[in-house]
Amino acid sequence: MTSILTNIAAMAALQTLRTIGSNMEETQAHVSSGLRVGQAADNAAYWSIATTMRSDNMALSAVQDALGLGAAKVDTAYSGMESAIEVVKEIKAKLVAATEDGVDKAKIQEEIDQLKDQLTSIAEAASFSGENWLQADLSGGPVTKSVVGSFVRDAGGAVSVKKVDYSLNTNSVLFDTAGNTGILDKVYNVSQASVTLPVNVNGTTSEYTVGAYNVDDLIDASATFDGDYANVGAGALAGDYVKVQGSWVKAVDVAATGQEVVYDDGTTKWGVDTTVTGAPATNVAAPASIATIDITIAAQAGNLDALIAGVDEALTDMTSAAADLGSIAMRIDLQSDFVNKLSDSIDSGVGRLVDADMNEESTRLKALQTQQQLAIQSLSIANSASENVLTLFR
Repeated sequence: MTSILTNIAAMAALQTLRTIGSNMEETQAHVSSGLRVGQAADNAAYWSIATTMRSDNMALSAVQDALGLGAAKVDTAYSGMESAIEVVKEIKAKLVAATEDGVDKAKIQEEIDQLKDQLTSIAEAASFSGENWLQADLSGGPVTKSVVGSFVRDAGGAVSVKKVDYSLNTNSVLFDTAGNTGILDKVYNVSQASVTLPVNVNGTTSEYTVGAYNVDDLIDASATFDGDYANVGAGALAGDYVKVQGSWVKAVDVAATGQEVVYDDGTTKWGVDTTVTGAPATNVAAPASIATIDITIAAQAGNLDALIAGVDEALTDMTSAAADLGSIAMRIDLQSDFVNKLSDSIDSGVGRLVDADMNEESTRLKALQTQQQLAIQSLSIANSASENVLTLFR
């Protein structure tokens, strides 16, 4: 049926043209933005996931910046520690030189004073962005420094920031600004804690480790002795301190224990307590810390060996602290690389969800353009059908 009031063919062609136009608008939006899911209306689930992950990726970008800042702090501390180690090596060499007879200890002390001032300068200057890891106030105990390591979202959706911690303590800082517990301002105990001796027990000789003592420091500490403690002999009594192979040990009653020390000549002299091991009752400390070394003082000039041993102990702690800083630096570098890769992975994952396939979209747009032209032609034909009715009235 042909009607001049209702053109069904034209209505169908028009509806088709409208649908094609809507599809073209959607495809053009995909092409212009590059996104298949640009808003929640496109795909609510994918849009929500993409928005959340983009937010997390921004947090990871901040973590990356924080890691760079942390790496700078660690590198500064490591450089300072490395320089300080070289200076302490020089101090150790000066002390060794001072053991030579006839040297001018005052001149050597002048050099040591300059080296000590250099250590102070290094510790004060090793600061980045107000953070100094080579000196700290340890009056309240160890101080924990942290570097942001990562941003984490768990399976439940809870987020947290993970950190890399480094402890500033008596074995990692050069100077304690509130006391004398830093590596360079504390006194090291360099006493011999124990000594191994051959002991004859009821005719059987065995090696025993016994507590060792420095009698001079015990005397300085007002320790009292019974008997002739200054000589090796058979007159030692229980509780006395006697010297065996260059070390002072505590004597016991031979008759009560049946234990005797065997000397090089094969004879037995007196007993020694084989039940006490470990640190002696009174610690024998180096007479000065590195910060207070002054070999022009008689007490220190006469104890150069102890000073050298103390400096060597400090070097050991400094080397350990430098190794810890190096480990932290390595971990930060690894974490920085991981965060970069993680950020790229998130970008890639979000892209798979919401990015448009430009090859597909361009092909679709071309097809829609063709459909649009055909729909326009069809609508034109449908509209012209009613005009044909006029020929019936001619």
